[in-house]
Amino acid sequence: MNEIVNAINGVIWSPALIYLCLGVGFYFSCRTRFLQLRHIKEMVRLMMDGKATDAGVSSFQALTMTLAGRVGTGNIAGVATAITFGGPGALFWMWMVAFLGASSAFVESTLGQVYKEKINGEFRGGPAFYIEKGLGMSWYAWIFAIATIFACGILLPGVQANSIGSSLQTAFDIDPNVTAAVLALLLGFIIFGGVKRIAHFASTVVPFMALAYIIVACVIIALNIGQLPGVILLIWKSAFGLDAGFGAILGLAIMWGVKRGVYSNEAGQGTGPHASSAAAVSHPAKQGLVQAFSVYIDTLFVCSATGFMLLITGLYNVQGPDGAALHTGIAGIAAGPGYVQTAMESMMPGFGNIFVAIALFFFAFTTIVAYYYIAETNIAFINRKINRPWLTFVLKIGLMAATVYGTVKTADLAWGLGDIGVGLMAWLNIIAILLMQKTAFICLKDYESQKAQGVDPVFHPEKLGIKNADYWTGRRSEHNLEQEHSGHEFEPDREPGASK
Repeated sequence: MNEIVNAINGVIWSPALIYLCLGVGFYFSCRTRFLQLRHIKEMVRLMMDGKATDAGVSSFQALTMTLAGRVGTGNIAGVATAITFGGPGALFWMWMVAFLGASSAFVESTLGQVYKEKINGEFRGGPAFYIEKGLGMSWYAWIFAIATIFACGILLPGVQANSIGSSLQTAFDIDPNVTAAVLALLLGFIIFGGVKRIAHFASTVVPFMALAYIIVACVIIALNIGQLPGVILLIWKSAFGLDAGFGAILGLAIMWGVKRGVYSNEAGQGTGPHASSAAAVSHPAKQGLVQAFSVYIDTLFVCSATGFMLLITGLYNVQGPDGAALHTGIAGIAAGPGYVQTAMESMMPGFGNIFVAIALFFFAFTTIVAYYYIAETNIAFINRKINRPWLTFVLKIGLMAATVYGTVKTADLAWGLGDIGVGLMAWLNIIAILLMQKTAFICLKDYESQKAQGVDPVFHPEKLGIKNADYWTGRRSEHNLEQEHSGHEFEPDREPGASK
């Protein structure tokens, strides 16, 4: 099984996908004049803007739902495996794919908002929706929807569950079979509760655990601040093959950095637009900017905290393409959460090991919940045409089974299956957003134009020549529009540029 999975990954994660992720991110950054730098202040402001409605969640809830998918085992175990197979330089390429990927996240999340729909009283959207409406390619949209249901419902949950099982066994000696049963029960309680319960759960858990993890990691870094300059220099030299010890794995540093970077922050992968489409906002660009900032939170904050901690303590291994050891700092432990647990325990005896296990449990569990929401959204897309309500029930059972399976299987197999899921979605979505980029850039220009006039931007697709944005063009006819969007949300009778 491992050989088959590795062979498939060799095709999906060829150099073509690596350079596509970096190249598209750079291209979008140039086209938007590096919005990820120009609009940082606006991103932070928008995070707390808006409020939930009967149909949608608030901008902050949408952000935390997205972070629930982004902040997961990739931020802990993923960083460890990237350093193991790509050397310290892999961390630099994780930063690079995050910085450039922020523009890709803006494009895909803005498109998700433009072409969202209201289904059964809830906002739904994502790549399948914007591919169908924006490109007019129903067949392509169905391929993405089916691939995403398979990836998020079957392939990806196992990676998160495996890390939970591994970390709890290390910290508390809990049998993975017991962990699998508990995860299945908890997961069932959450996913049978609907999108509102998912949003409430994510907005409660994710910010708290992410902040706690960053604070603890920063304490460890601060206690060893004298080593930080040397670590940063090591990362820089390794990233470009200038370090004598890791110069031979320059290609692997790029590959593993991008691979784990995309897995962690999901920029361009197509998962982010699902949660961002659920937000009740007055202009698609608002949520696009919020989601661009979420990439920073995931990689530049959480992943960096993990990477610095490992490199400062020296508790990591690096192996060459032939399996030969290039650096051995933690013998006898497989690449994964065990590295981080050992590193933190060495600095905080009696606390570090347990803290990482608890943090990883919440990070990974909320990610599994986010995967369910993404897969369910694509089933909702399919059910618009064929109306098979039982598909949602099958998804719930399948996702719970995949979680149990992943918990008790080997880490190599779990990560391999997860990489297939990420790669499939990335290929399909990046091609789609390249073809649809013009719409996102029109939205950004319109948003900036209205902001320059001193008004709260309101989206009118018909004035911008954007077709098939059915929710936005039909929203004026909704009887409860003004009640849904009270306060500073959009005012249906106000034209862009008009004074309030």
